[in-house]
Amino acid sequence: MDISRETLRRLSQFDTPTLANVIELFAIRPANSGFTDARIRALFPDLPPMVGFACTACFRSAAPPQEGEIYHSLADQIKMALELPGPAVMVFQDLDDPPVGATFGEIMCSVYKAFGSAGLVTSGGGRDILQVRRLEYPVFVGSTICSHAYCHILNIGQPVRVGGLVIRQGDLLHGDANGILQIPKEIASEVADIAPEYLQAEQILLDFARKPGVKTVAGLEAAQAEFAAAVARLRKRVARKSSI
Repeated sequence: MDISRETLRRLSQFDTPTLANVIELFAIRPANSGFTDARIRALFPDLPPMVGFACTACFRSAAPPQEGEIYHSLADQIKMALELPGPAVMVFQDLDDPPVGATFGEIMCSVYKAFGSAGLVTSGGGRDILQVRRLEYPVFVGSTICSHAYCHILNIGQPVRVGGLVIRQGDLLHGDANGILQIPKEIASEVADIAPEYLQAEQILLDFARKPGVKTVAGLEAAQAEFAAAVARLRKRVARKSSI
């Protein structure tokens, strides 16, 4: 499934809650799936949304690697990232429980960004927070840890589980201050098309709440009905026939 740079650009104009709401209209997966849980947070929530394709790996730091230096797998990871159809989101599952060392720091993030990566997600920790912030490189973490300990990368390109979400190599990810969302690639372009219309529907309720004047329950119910009708029209246009 080819996804154009223009589609990625359009998706980056919306926040994750909006896109999550739009994806629900397609009825292709349960509403309680496709996103990370509260264990994963944006370290720099003020940065614009991140959009890219997952480059997956696992991570350990509790004990030394069986072979090679701590960064010996980095080049292999970059090679795999460059095979993706667009900017890579580096995704790590930390296999240590609890995490011992930081998954990333200034050097790794600088290298990833130099090769066009859109951001990084880890179930573990990060460090060099101030330096990485200056890179304007989005990172999503479970914690912060000051040492890299015996960090090493393994299982590059294999499925991982981060914040309750199974992520596979090449998955399309969108992340911002609200968390990480997996966008089904087969509907990515349609999601970008429908998102502005969904925002217009939401504006019905926002206008009711924000406009000056006395509010009534009857007025709220009328706004709710108008919003529901607008969403129903969108759902009718895009919902897949197969059940979820």
